[in-house]
Amino acid sequence: MGAADIVMEGETKEVAVKEEEAEKEEKDNGGVKEADKENVDSQEKVIQESPETNFRVSNQRTLNSSNPLRVVLEGARPRAQAPPPSQPPPPSSQTPISSQPPISSPREPIINLNSRAYTNRIALFLFLLHIVAAVGLVCFLGLKAIQGLLGGGKTEREVKRMLRFWLPQAEGATVLSILLAFFWQKTIRVWPEFMVNFIIWSSFATSMAAGILLLVFPRALTNGIGVALIIFAIGNALYACWVTQRIKFCGRVITKSLEPAAKFPDLSHPTYWMLGICFLWISVWVIAIIGALNFYYPSLIIIALILSLAWITEVLRNVANITVSRVIALYYLRGMQSNTQFCFQRAMTRNLGSACLGSFFVPAIEALRIVARGLNLLEGEDEFMFSCAHCCLNVMETIFRYGNGWAFVQIAAYGKGFVRASQDTWALFQSQEMEPIINSDITSSVCFLAGVCSGSICVLVTASWSWAVYRNYTGTVSLLTFYIGYLLTRIGMALPHACVACYYMGYAENPESRLFDRTIPDRLDLLKSGKAFLVPTSRVPIPRRFSV
Repeated sequence: MGAADIVMEGETKEVAVKEEEAEKEEKDNGGVKEADKENVDSQEKVIQESPETNFRVSNQRTLNSSNPLRVVLEGARPRAQAPPPSQPPPPSSQTPISSQPPISSPREPIINLNSRAYTNRIALFLFLLHIVAAVGLVCFLGLKAIQGLLGGGKTEREVKRMLRFWLPQAEGATVLSILLAFFWQKTIRVWPEFMVNFIIWSSFATSMAAGILLLVFPRALTNGIGVALIIFAIGNALYACWVTQRIKFCGRVITKSLEPAAKFPDLSHPTYWMLGICFLWISVWVIAIIGALNFYYPSLIIIALILSLAWITEVLRNVANITVSRVIALYYLRGMQSNTQFCFQRAMTRNLGSACLGSFFVPAIEALRIVARGLNLLEGEDEFMFSCAHCCLNVMETIFRYGNGWAFVQIAAYGKGFVRASQDTWALFQSQEMEPIINSDITSSVCFLAGVCSGSICVLVTASWSWAVYRNYTGTVSLLTFYIGYLLTRIGMALPHACVACYYMGYAENPESRLFDRTIPDRLDLLKSGKAFLVPTSRVPIPRRFSV
C-alpha cells in the first residue's frame, strides 16, 4: 500500500475513462484506501463537497509537486475545459505575483487630537497688539487721574468726588457680579431643569423692577435707561411665552450634558481664573475711566475703553469655553480623562487666536441673525417686506455657516481654525439632519438672560446706593454696573454652555455611542412631525345652559 497501489489505481481509472467516456470523474478517488484517507483527511472533505473543477484545483494545490499521486493524476486526466465567460477563471498558483498588483483601498485620514499649530495667527497678533495698546492707554489714563487728584481747582474736586461716590459702586458691582456668576453656575449644575425656567422669568422680573426704579428718579438719563429696561422686560415676557414648549427639553439637555462634568472636579477652575483676571482688569479700567475725563475727547476714549473691555471679557469667556469643550469633547469622542490644566494651557496658547477671532465676530453674527429671524416672523403680507426679510435671513444663514458659536468644540478638540471649524460643524449638523434642533435650542438665550438678570440686580443695588449718596451719578453708575454684571455672568455661564455644545457635537459625530440616549432622536422626531410646539389645551367642562 504505497505509491505502487496508487499508480495502479490511477491506471485502472484511466482505462475506465477511455472505455466508458460518459462516466463521471467524481469516482476517480473512490478506490483510495482508508490509510491514505486518514493522511489526507482535510483534502478529502473538500473533494467530496466540491464540484469537479474545485477538486482538481484543490488537489493540485494541496499535494506536493513530487508526490506520485499528483504525477499520476496530472498524466491520467484530460485537461479541464475552460470555464464559461460568465464565470471568472479559478486563481492559479503559477500566476506571477507581478501580474496581479494589490489593490490599495483608500484610507481615512487620521484625525489629530493633539495639533501643535497655532490657529488664526493674524487674529492672535491683532488681539495682542490691542492688549498692548489697551494696557498703555489704561496706564496713561491712570496717571492722568493721579495728576488730576494732585492738581488743584475744579479737576481735583471732580476726581475726588468720583473716587468717593462713583468708584465704590463700580467695584461693588464687580464683586456682586462675580458672586452672582458663581450662584448661576452652581445652581444650574444642581437644579438644571428648574433653573432654566427660573432664569427666563427672573430676568423679566428683575429688568422690569430695575426699569421702574429708574423711572422713579427724576433724571433724564435714568428715565431713558428705565424705559429701555421696561421695553426689554416686555419683550422678555413675550419670548418666555413663545419658548414655553422648549423649556423642558432645554432643561433635559443641560441635565444630560452636565453629567460628564461631575467626573472632573476641577472643571470650574478655568472659569474662576478668568473671573479673577477680569476683576483685576476692571479695577484698573474704572480708574482709567476717571482719568479719561481729564483728557481730550473723553467721550470717544470712554467708548473705546468700553469696546476694548467687551472684547477682552469675551475672549476670556471663550478661553474658558474652549477649555471645558476640550475636556468634555475628548470624553465623548475617545472616552479620555483629560487634564483640565493642560487643556487650559492649550486654550491660552495654541487656540487663543481662534478664541480672539470668534469673540470678535460671533456676538455680532448671532445678534444680526436674531434680528433677521425676527423680521422674517413679522414680514406680513407686504411683498417688499417679504422679499427683504427673506433676503436678510438667507444672507445671515449663509454667514452663520462661516462663523458660529458651535465651532469652539471643534477648535478645542481638533485644533482647527475658526472658519473651518464653523463650516465643518454646520456640515456635521446637516449630515445628521440636526438643523431644526440646533435652531430651536435656547441654551444661548438662557445664558444671555442670566447675564441680563445679574445686570438688573446690580442696577437695583447701585442705583439706590448712588441716589442716596450722590444723585448726579445715578445714571452713569446704572449703565456701568449693568454692563459689568452682564459681562462677568457670561463668563460664569461658559461651563454649562460649553457642555451643551459638546453634547450636540458628540452626538452628531457618533450617534450610536452608549453615552447618548434617545433624548435627541426623540426630539428630532417630534420636530419633523410638527408635534413639538403643540400647546396642550385643558378640557374645560361646558356649562349645561350652553350645551345642546
